[in-house]
Amino acid sequence: MRRWIVVLIIVIVVAGGAAYYFYSQGQLQAPGAAVVPTPLPAIESAPQIIVDAVVVPARFAELSFATAGIVAEVPVAEGDFVEAGQVIARLENERQVIAIAQAEAQVRSSQARIAELQAGSRPEEVASAQAAVDIARANLAKIQEGSRPEDIAAAQAGLAAAQAAYQQVLKGAEDEQLIQAEADLANAEATLRQAQAAYDQVKWRNDVGGLPQAAELERATNNYEAARARYDLLVAGANESEIASARAQVEQAQATLDKSLAPTTESDIAAAEAEVRRAEAQLALLEAGTRAESIAAAQADLTAAQTTLMQRQLELTDTELKAPFAGTIASLDLEIGEQIGAAAAPVVRLADLNEWRIETDDLTEINVVFVQEGDSVSISIDALPDLELKGTVERIKPLGENKQGDITYTATIIPDSSDERLRWNMTASVIIETTE
Repeated sequence: MRRWIVVLIIVIVVAGGAAYYFYSQGQLQAPGAAVVPTPLPAIESAPQIIVDAVVVPARFAELSFATAGIVAEVPVAEGDFVEAGQVIARLENERQVIAIAQAEAQVRSSQARIAELQAGSRPEEVASAQAAVDIARANLAKIQEGSRPEDIAAAQAGLAAAQAAYQQVLKGAEDEQLIQAEADLANAEATLRQAQAAYDQVKWRNDVGGLPQAAELERATNNYEAARARYDLLVAGANESEIASARAQVEQAQATLDKSLAPTTESDIAAAEAEVRRAEAQLALLEAGTRAESIAAAQADLTAAQTTLMQRQLELTDTELKAPFAGTIASLDLEIGEQIGAAAAPVVRLADLNEWRIETDDLTEINVVFVQEGDSVSISIDALPDLELKGTVERIKPLGENKQGDITYTATIIPDSSDERLRWNMTASVIIETTE
């Protein structure tokens, strides 16, 4: 309303000046006389501009979560004072904690791989590779040399022994063995009878278990059973598995003899030479150490793992809403168990209530041209009629906004003093003393 009064005054002044100009032209101009232009009266800027405003904190912030989740903890309440970095609310974060543990394990694995590559081959690995080279070379020399007479003789003797053993298995036990086994069984049986008779004489006693007769009877029984088993085994002869094992020994001995008698082929020599080259190459690889390219690749894997870990740590940080500066919780729209969307509407309004500003968005495009930063103002608080503050225009926002058809600009005013009764969004009236 006040700005329309100012506009109306300016319009009246302009209209009055125009009317005076045309009237004076008609009165003073004689017929046939030269026309003398009369200048219009200068329009003076209004000495004062009155606007509506509100009280706002000098520093405030509207906070929201950067990620979606379920509210797990709200350790503060509206009106509480919090320090910078203090947790205001926390979302459930079990998934993020597990992801961090996995990322940390990957970092440790990558670090261990780099350490392994940089350490190079162990002496035991080099020694093992050297032994493999020696064996390959010896095998090649043996193949190139061919079978020696003594090797052929040994193979023939081995075949003869295997065949004899096979025949013995098929034939079964010798008569002497059966006679000896039968005698051993008879002796064991006689000893058992004697031990049984001695035991029968004392078996009525309560302490019979501790007497020598009981121990002797047990030994005699075990010896008899062993003698019976040996005798039965000899009488029964070899079973199928024993025969098969003896036959396999014959076949193996025959193969060894055939190999000794067979001439060395070029393919055998080529295969042995290839094995020598393979063993030598493996030894050279171990002695040369790890390639720089392998270490570089492992270091790249470590960097990727560390980057993933940092990303997971940031995701955990996003589950906490912290105060960016020390201030008072002006509003808190959170409940434990509530589902929060990512980048949702602000859930917390934090403000430093120790310092205030007066803010107006009531400067029209007609009035703003007369206002400059640094202009003095008088401030009246509607809720505190006994309070009048002085202040200075701190800043004028360069971008205007359309408000119901009017283009208005926002200005921020610094009051020279404060009052403990001031509250956020109290309405005020501001008189701006414009400069010429």
